[in-house]
Amino acid sequence: MRKIFLSAAMFVSALVFTSCIKSETVQSISETELFSLPYGNFEEQLSVTDLNDVGDVRFGIAMQDGFFYIVNGESKKILELNSYGDLLTLFYNEDSHTARLLENSNRPDKSIHHEISYPFDYPGMVAVDSNKNVYTVCSIPWDRQEKSDDGTTLYSHTILRFARDGSSVDYIGQQGPGGTPFPYIKNIYTTSKDELVVVAASSEGMLVYWFANDGFLKYMIPVTIKDAPSVADKEEHSDIFLTIQNVVPDPVSYKLYVQIDYYSTYVDEDSKVQSGINYIQSMLYPLNIETGTYEDPVSVPPYEESVVSDYSKLTYRIPYDFLGVTKSGWKFFIVKTEDGFNIEMIQSESQRILRRHFNAVHSNIIYDSMCLSQDGILTALYLEKETARVVWYRTDNLIDAILKN
Repeated sequence: MRKIFLSAAMFVSALVFTSCIKSETVQSISETELFSLPYGNFEEQLSVTDLNDVGDVRFGIAMQDGFFYIVNGESKKILELNSYGDLLTLFYNEDSHTARLLENSNRPDKSIHHEISYPFDYPGMVAVDSNKNVYTVCSIPWDRQEKSDDGTTLYSHTILRFARDGSSVDYIGQQGPGGTPFPYIKNIYTTSKDELVVVAASSEGMLVYWFANDGFLKYMIPVTIKDAPSVADKEEHSDIFLTIQNVVPDPVSYKLYVQIDYYSTYVDEDSKVQSGINYIQSMLYPLNIETGTYEDPVSVPPYEESVVSDYSKLTYRIPYDFLGVTKSGWKFFIVKTEDGFNIEMIQSESQRILRRHFNAVHSNIIYDSMCLSQDGILTALYLEKETARVVWYRTDNLIDAILKN
């Protein structure tokens, strides 16, 4: 991987690009509630020990072709449901409470229940390919975890892969099926070629493992801070530092999108003492994994919120979180606001940027998990006080209307 510094000319061109983008007024996107699920230990319920203890809430959701996959880490199970909330398939660990409940139940000849023998825990990440193969991140037992030679990295995660009908179950490690465990996994994705992409954390940034559709490793790409593009000349901006906020694969081509947030130190004018940090901006860099080079970036405009106090107005600039990329090349970014969420959709090829808002009552939502489909549908799982709701936002219809025009 070559270390590539962003030149001043490239930096200016990125800013010019941002200023030339055709912007839209922030409008609301309506929420469509699909179904709700009660809390409990039965097969069609979601099990949560204590909703007030957020650290133990381990849930994730994925949507593929109108089917919904919810991983419930507390009960070690994964549910496949249709858009009406009907349970189609249930995967569960053989040592889980769900297994004990189903042990003496009467099952039809073609059971929807599939038992998994691997004694893993589910942190709450799930992905599905076009063949309905399900992938979920698992935490392996302590006695099977490994440490790096220098002791800085713990290899504690693996990927469970199983067919929709339960006919095959195996686990994927760094090299492929049966491989060594991964470091902490940030997220997993599937591409239009049904290839699995694993984004893991490292002490120097992130590690991306790109697997062929047979499950064996195709590329391993380190995305490190030391090799990341610099925002400008070091001598002029010696106090600037960066963080790699997220890395997301392109669903169609062999490319990664790397969001880098840039900050500078804040020095109090009176005391001349460093007292904080200032957010500068976010840049999205395409990274060609076949050549190992960064391509021209796109500047991601931040979310701005103004606060009026004592006859003065302060404007805060908050970076968006990078959510995902669609097959048509739209990049989705999201930020939580006081009355819901704002999303920012950028299409660099057509020089368009769309900003939309959807309402959410955060006082009712104890935990939320969101996913973006390759077609641009945003799906959310909201854990609320009385029940869990699955909703979606048809941003794909908005994108289709733009493409037609």
